[in-house]
Amino acid sequence: MKVKIGQPGTQEEMLERDKARLSEIHAALAGVETPHTKDGRLPYYFDANGRYESKDALLRLLDHARRIGAFDRIAVVEEPFPEEMEVRVDDVGVRVAADESAHTDADAARRIDLGYGAIALKPIAKTLLTVNPILVDWNKAFAARLTPLPGLSLGLVETNGHQNYRNWEAMRRHHPCFGAPWTLPEKGVFRLDDDFYARSGGIFLPSPHYEAMFSRA
Repeated sequence: MKVKIGQPGTQEEMLERDKARLSEIHAALAGVETPHTKDGRLPYYFDANGRYESKDALLRLLDHARRIGAFDRIAVVEEPFPEEMEVRVDDVGVRVAADESAHTDADAARRIDLGYGAIALKPIAKTLLTVNPILVDWNKAFAARLTPLPGLSLGLVETNGHQNYRNWEAMRRHHPCFGAPWTLPEKGVFRLDDDFYARSGGIFLPSPHYEAMFSRA
């Protein structure tokens, strides 16, 4: 369950709103189970987009998570601090991931030195909103080859094109493997079979729709 934290307002307002949001989500998901974790519990993925301006604020949020019984469900906290902040995170008790702060291999190495335990990869360039259906499979080709986070039995990939493009269904028909079962999620999971790997998710196959946009002159 990806949870956006770092809500608008001052740092104190943000923290209180994030604590309240976490309490509401944790209560709403009480009893929800998944077959994709070792303990059957639904893990949380916090995405802060660099909104936390101090380590103390993050620790206060995590203390709240402990009080309500949500701390052990936190799989990762993504980019809690602004990228110019270099703060050690190997003592916060949860896995912290770099995102916007990892522009180069040197940046990634520096974050690892600071105790970051994961990096959110963006293997394709984004549009103003998000990627099209073919590029979703480009991401899946990467995610399927990475070691899952500890406790999970599958890789993670984020896609929200169906929420941002009003013609998403029409765009899906431009996928060279349109109709393949692995192009659609089943209860939030893409089930990748031998055909997916044999065709590399269709990312190297021609799409007549997109080819027609370019001149052959």
